[in-house]
Amino acid sequence: MEPVLIVLIVLVVVAFIALIKTIQVIPQASAAIVERFGRYTRTLSAGLNIVVPFIDTIRNRIDLREQVVPFPPQPVITSDNLVVNIDTVIYYQVTDPRAATYEVASYIQAIEQLTVTTLRNIIGSMDLESTLTSREVINAGLRGVLDEATGRWGIRVNRVELKAIEPPTSIQDSMEKQMRADRDKRAAILTAEGARQAQILRAEGEKQAAVLQAEGEAQAAVLKADGEAAAIRTVFEAIHEGDADQKLLAYQYLQTLPELAKGDANKLWIIPSEVGDALKGLGGAFQGVTGGGSGAAPAAPVAPPASRVPVDPGTAPRPVDTENKSARPRVEPVREYPKIDE
Repeated sequence: MEPVLIVLIVLVVVAFIALIKTIQVIPQASAAIVERFGRYTRTLSAGLNIVVPFIDTIRNRIDLREQVVPFPPQPVITSDNLVVNIDTVIYYQVTDPRAATYEVASYIQAIEQLTVTTLRNIIGSMDLESTLTSREVINAGLRGVLDEATGRWGIRVNRVELKAIEPPTSIQDSMEKQMRADRDKRAAILTAEGARQAQILRAEGEKQAAVLQAEGEAQAAVLKADGEAAAIRTVFEAIHEGDADQKLLAYQYLQTLPELAKGDANKLWIIPSEVGDALKGLGGAFQGVTGGGSGAAPAAPVAPPASRVPVDPGTAPRPVDTENKSARPRVEPVREYPKIDE
């Protein structure tokens, strides 16, 4: 019984191993290459697959997702004979697992070498400044060459990026000095432009202020003149409406004479010659009031205050002749006297 039991156990183990080799589970976004006696037969897709045990074998399992492969820095010479180190990153995806397995031994190494040679060819026709400022052009050139070459390998290059471009240390120092000088130059230009604009704005502001001030003064003068004209017009209309006679006007004229002496700076003032005419009119007024048929002598005309208007005794009004009513007080022009400070 023991040999039979051993045989049964061996058969069970073989059947279990055969079952395991028969059922193949492929993960999503993956593929497997199946060979039968060393020859390619088919490609297993994602899911549950059945193969012939001990006859069909899995050659390779390939990830169909997009892959990212960074390459180490590569020295490249520009057209102006400067050596720069360039780091590249490749984004690729396997589209044909069979071609990626049988058309090239190692598609990663092949892509790396093709990237280096293509990069040297592109950078060799550009100078350093163009290399630093033309990354999109370099990326597009690399992608076009790699996509064309790797298409028959079952590889699609989606994107190529230049990770870093490092020029020599001496060139970096020179570039930093140049950039610093350019920044200082732009700063000086901007400062000068700012000062110029400030001066222009200040001058325009002063000009506008002067114009506004002149316009304000002109308007104030016009308004003042209009006010004075309105005041004169009002006084003139009031005089005409009140029907003022010559007597009242003469009296008002005499009342304004003391105003001439006002002010500390007035040392000498002159009485106008019209004062005589005003005194004649005022004397006639008093004669008409006091001598209206009574025959009494008229009172002497009122003279300006002695404290403000000095009168010459020789020019004082004479008494009126009562018999000759046509006689009027005779007033001589007042002589000029200096004002005596109190």
